[in-house]
Amino acid sequence: MGTIVITGSASGIGNAARTAAEARGERVIGVDLRDAEVIADLSSADGRAAALAQVLEACGGTLDGLVTSAGVGPPFDPHAILAINWFGTEVFLSGLREALAASDGIAKAVAVASNATTTTPNLPDALVDACLELDGATADAVIDDLGDMAMPMAYAGSKMAVSRYVRRHAPSPDWAGAGIRLNAIAPGATLTPLLQGGLDDDLYGELIRGFPVPTGGFGSPEQIAAWIDAMLTPMADFMCGSIVFVDGGTDALVRPDAWPSSYELTF
Repeated sequence: MGTIVITGSASGIGNAARTAAEARGERVIGVDLRDAEVIADLSSADGRAAALAQVLEACGGTLDGLVTSAGVGPPFDPHAILAINWFGTEVFLSGLREALAASDGIAKAVAVASNATTTTPNLPDALVDACLELDGATADAVIDDLGDMAMPMAYAGSKMAVSRYVRRHAPSPDWAGAGIRLNAIAPGATLTPLLQGGLDDDLYGELIRGFPVPTGGFGSPEQIAAWIDAMLTPMADFMCGSIVFVDGGTDALVRPDAWPSSYELTF
């Protein structure tokens, strides 16, 4: 039995991931606003720091797995979206890396991204760059300039930063070289309390219902959690830096030729 940390463990995808991990006999340290081993508000720097300290104490400095599932989206304050989705993810990925490296086996970390990264047009590079540089002031300033697009751009930008963090760090000596497999999952529209909040909103409800899902309907938290759970097992020993889209075909529909793509070498 290993020890796994799951943020956002009280509801939605995080709760389904917890159920799946515990069914395999894993010990789960949940992090959430309620119904968790670590009660924390990840929207503030102090809350994130306190949560990280409690997790490290609870696990004794050794972890076998991590799932960063805590997140919010429209309709929600865009600055809080950035704080929770990106900064709340980064603090656990960076802050628990040494604990994951201390695992007796090959540790697994799964960051929850989103297909919003590739289906949201005109996402400002300045927003994603500021997030990756941990420059919260600049990220907030970019959001302030986006007007009515602040909420969707904050969501897509936060998840793009998560995805790029995974791609940049996963193959490095500090991660792959230290026996940690870092990957991300990019769900599509999944019927969680978060999505239901958007569906109930006068503005975003119509937009969400009109979003194309080739397979029809929304995904379930259990469907996404099954993929996450596989990414926490030896099945993922040879998996490194992958972004797995489980979105009913939306990404493939919107940009069929964008990936895979080649690159050029100059001789």
